[in-house]
Amino acid sequence: MTVTPIDLFASFVHLAEGGRVSAGEPVFEPERDGWQLMTFHVESDADVHADHWEVHTGADEVVACLTGGIRLCLRPEHPGEAAEEIGLPAGTAAIVPRGRWHRLALETSPSDIMSVTVPRGSRLERRTDV
Repeated sequence: MTVTPIDLFASFVHLAEGGRVSAGEPVFEPERDGWQLMTFHVESDADVHADHWEVHTGADEVVACLTGGIRLCLRPEHPGEAAEEIGLPAGTAAIVPRGRWHRLALETSPSDIMSVTVPRGSRLERRTDV
């Protein structure tokens, strides 16, 4: 097998059960098994789908800010509670618990973001609080 560089901004890295790792098209497939590492260059809230909440039911998610700055917003778990917001400057990460609805917002443009999760069972829901 030839070892070649992978452009992390043009590919998603799939970590399959059994230890196999492959790179492929940067397409999020909510029916895909195994872990997926995704890296994004973002310049606006639209690039991080800030108008949607997302949830991952198959695993926790690591959200990392590589450059710039982002805000991780966690939807309230109970009616009447306020959303939690966590600032992530460059070089920091947070772990979003499995099943917790969340979204991203851009603090600094441009920014580079990396996330790792299991796509299976993931969903998006349009925000109604905008």
